[in-house]
Amino acid sequence: MNIKKHIPNLITLINLFCGCIAIVFVSEQNYEMAFYMVCLGIFFDFFDGFFARLFKVSSPLGLQLDSLADMVTSGVVPGYVMYSLFVKSAHPHDVIASVFIPFLGFIVTLGSCYRLANFNIDTRQTDSFIGLPTPANALFILSLPLVIEHSDSLIVFEILTNHWVLLGIVLCSAYILNAEVPLFSLKIKKFNFSDNALQIVFLLVSIVLVLVLHYIAIPLIIIFYVLLSVVNNTFLKK
Repeated sequence: MNIKKHIPNLITLINLFCGCIAIVFVSEQNYEMAFYMVCLGIFFDFFDGFFARLFKVSSPLGLQLDSLADMVTSGVVPGYVMYSLFVKSAHPHDVIASVFIPFLGFIVTLGSCYRLANFNIDTRQTDSFIGLPTPANALFILSLPLVIEHSDSLIVFEILTNHWVLLGIVLCSAYILNAEVPLFSLKIKKFNFSDNALQIVFLLVSIVLVLVLHYIAIPLIIIFYVLLSVVNNTFLKK
């Protein structure tokens, strides 16, 4: 038995396991632990591909297994979080807002599913991304309840507990996941500044934001990533 060929798939399954645990934490409204489990799952998601390339054991099975694991960790979990936020934002006497509207949170899951399926057949996304990757979108969504919990701003609380704002986030999330917007990759292939200036600037700004703003920095970093990619695309076209 070639043990090496099973290592990447085992790592992928650990990613899936982290996603399953995150679902349990969301059901208990323990959003902080859910966030950390998704982060851990994304960590393993990165390394399954790394070891597959290192051991030269990439396979169609690994590709499909990776998408199925991501579907849970970066698809079902953020959809469930949005559902939970809708429930918490609804007035208990408003039947439509408290019973029916929360299910719209799973539009994030549908958008993630479509993106993951499309990613497997899109040959353009080898060195960069078309649309926001599901792990980045998951981090954005998972950070929202943490921003609500740790922010002292009443304005931030009112914005992120407004079901119309939440619906806007859900629709924007599903759109940006599948939008024809090229986004740069964080992979560093050549060890020089000129070829990695964009990635280095992004990472430095991200570190500063996290140190200063903590959880509030996470959605800002994802937004910054998208805007920086759009500006970079515009600059390159010129």
